[in-house]
Amino acid sequence: MSEFQHLILDLDETLYPRRTGLMGEIGRRMLLYLTSRMGFTSDEAADIRKRFFVRYGTTLRGLQVEYQVDADDYLQFVHAVPLQDYIVPDPALEAMLARIPLPKSIFTNADALHARRVMERLGVTHHFPVVVDIHAVDFHCKPEPEAYRRLLSILGATGPACILVEDMARNLRPAREFGMTTVLVDGDQADGVDYAIRDLLELEEVLTQLTGQVTKSPLETRQTSLLGRESAVIE
Repeated sequence: MSEFQHLILDLDETLYPRRTGLMGEIGRRMLLYLTSRMGFTSDEAADIRKRFFVRYGTTLRGLQVEYQVDADDYLQFVHAVPLQDYIVPDPALEAMLARIPLPKSIFTNADALHARRVMERLGVTHHFPVVVDIHAVDFHCKPEPEAYRRLLSILGATGPACILVEDMARNLRPAREFGMTTVLVDGDQADGVDYAIRDLLELEEVLTQLTGQVTKSPLETRQTSLLGRESAVIE
């Protein structure tokens, strides 16, 4: 994979499937923070989340700009979720990551503490020595271009040397502007996205297409890995 030097993955609903429901619970706690800690009504809280997501990229960024909230207090509150109720170790994911001969990093709008808790639960922490979190990019969150600029600076990389895997097309389009190869997980092919896959375990097939290097029969990889992935998800 000589032309590529970094494989970068988003965390939530990318490293684990959307259907686990974990982000739904985190979203519920975001609303709870707005109502219980800040005094908004339920309707106001829902409106703030939608508005801040569109304008700032995340609820936290909007709260920082408009209400000067304590970021660490907010992050600790919204991520106080029993991960064991949502995700379990994922041997198929671990095996796939082990077969991919690229340095791997996490790029997330969450904080490193949450990222490491999730990775430890999945059993894949050792694959990701670098976690570029919201603190590392000074709260410039995806899809703000400055977040990607800082990501590349931290990695010491150029855009064309990177592959970014994400579950949101809007977070991939700025990456493509920087020259990164982009892969959308659990979504349909979209403008500004190079590849779209239904499950992260199909990433190995995409990398085979990109590099021409085959570590295993693509059909065999997909069948065995997806079977393992299903058994690792709590519905």
